[in-house]
This record gives sequence, structure tokens and C-alpha cells, in this order.
Amino acid sequence: MPNNKFFDLQINGYYGVDFNQGTLSSDDLHEACEALQRDNVESVLVTIITDDIPRMAERISRIVQLRASDPLARRVIAGVHVEGPFISEVAGYVGAHPVAHAKQASWAEMETLLEAGDGLVRIVTLAPEQDPTQDVIRRLTDQGIVVSAGHTDASLEDLDAAMDAGLSMFTHLGNGCPRMMDRHDNIIQRALSRSDRLQIGLIADGAHVPFFALKNYLEITGTERAFVVSDAIAAAGRGPGIYPLGDQTVTVGEDGVPRAEDDSHLVGSATTMQQMADNLRLHVGLGSAEIQRLTSGNPRRLMGEVVPLPLGLGLRNGDRQATTS
Repeated sequence: MPNNKFFDLQINGYYGVDFNQGTLSSDDLHEACEALQRDNVESVLVTIITDDIPRMAERISRIVQLRASDPLARRVIAGVHVEGPFISEVAGYVGAHPVAHAKQASWAEMETLLEAGDGLVRIVTLAPEQDPTQDVIRRLTDQGIVVSAGHTDASLEDLDAAMDAGLSMFTHLGNGCPRMMDRHDNIIQRALSRSDRLQIGLIADGAHVPFFALKNYLEITGTERAFVVSDAIAAAGRGPGIYPLGDQTVTVGEDGVPRAEDDSHLVGSATTMQQMADNLRLHVGLGSAEIQRLTSGNPRRLMGEVVPLPLGLGLRNGDRQATTS
């Protein structure tokens, strides 16, 4: 596979550094950016997860300030992805986010987070059912911020209304939902049924979504309507151990998978983008151009960059043989 510079739209931490720590230092951030560059990651969106609004704002503001004073961080960090707090409060759908801080969307609170971001907030993940009037979605879209559905049990009606208001993405499909759901009418099937209008995010570590299911999802979306994120926590690039994520402590086992203490859900990923690219080649059967599209081209396009579309790529309706190299 040719050298591919990755663009990761969702990363919570890296190489022992948790971006959701209020005590994050300039040395921490610089070290994480150095590690990302070594691992062929050219750009990232630092992801700040659900907490109370003042603490989220403080963490976003800290990222902005530390980035401004470090040329390497300015090159690597393309912006901020705000994941929460306007997400489902229902067990399973809330995932690893602290349920006490999940809530209905409020534009006043969203503005507080945007002001802390000083123009660097690029994506906001929320649950459409937590913005029933679509006011927050519409206002974010009007400001050029990508709005993504995630940690949600939105109905088709909720999804359609949100998309009509500007929602254009789905965050890590197959995750942020309970292990047991209706076998047909569930959020995964609803999102896939609207993948002609949504860019679908996927975590390609084999733990968040089994590779056979990931292959099925890509058959439906095509590589033109999907992208891969790491959803990495501080364990990425390090291996087994105990790591922070905000106020949580996460244990990563010998299998390299971060899990909650009761094994009820996963807590981010410890897998690098390079490992995910390798997984797409070895376990999903994708070719170099398709992998580049999922891990770099599509994310850049979503962030507004003009990226030429390679000819002949599809991975929809059985095109794989024509597209794999």
C-alpha cells in the first residue's frame, strides 16, 4: 500500500496523552502530535466528550490556547470535534459518556462551547431526538459546522427532520447503541437506509464493529459515503495498561481493546489509524485507493478541502472486484 497520510476526525487522546484532561500541558500536546506524525497522521480533530458545559468549555479553550502557541500542534490539529453533551440519556445509547451530563440541546449552551472553540469547532455530534425543533442543528449548519448524529436512537422521522435542517453525518455507526436491539427496526438500519444523504463514520478496529459487519456496511454505503476514524484514547500507540479519559479510568487488556469495568461497553479505541488501514486491507479486502479514500480523502472533503475523486471506486452493489488493487 502506498504511503498514506491519514486525517482522523475523531481522536480523544494519543500516546499516553488524554485530550480531555483539564491539566493537559503544552508538553503533553506536543508529544501527542509528534507521535501522530510518526504514525503517519497528518491532521486530526481533537474530540472533547460529554461533561458539564463549563468543564467542556474549559477543555476546548485549553486545546485552542495550547495549539496557538505550538507550530507543530497548529499543523496537526485541524480543529475540534464536540461529541455531546446533547446525546441520548438512555443506557447503551449514551455509551461511555457520563449519563449525568447528557441532555437536551440548548443553543445558549452550544454557543458557550463554540465561543470556547474560537472558530475551531468543526464537527458537533448530537442525538437528533435531543434537538426536537432542529434549532441547534440549523444554527450550527448555518455557521458551516458539520452536524453528526451519534449516541442516538433517532426514529426515521427524527433523522429525516434533522437532515432537512442540515445534519449530514453519522458518528461511528454500530456503536453508541445497546448490544440488544430490535432485530430490524434499529438505529443502525435506520442510518444505513439514509446513507445516500449521510456520510457514515466507522471504527475499523474489529472490536467496535466485526469485520464482516463492517464489510456489509461498506457494501451499502459505498466508499464514497463513508470514512474511518480511530476514536482513539490515550492508549493508542502504547498498548495494554490503565489510561484516563476525562474523569474515567480505562483498562486496556492484552487484546488491545479498552472496555468498561463491567464489560457493558467499549471506551474508545487503542488502535492507530495505520492499524485500521491495515485492517481494511487484510480483513475487509479493500485496495489502496479505497483505503486512502476512507482514511484521508473523504475526511478532508468533509472538512471542506477540494480532493479529486478517484475514478472507478464504488464498493456498492458488488463493485469490489473492479475497485480492489
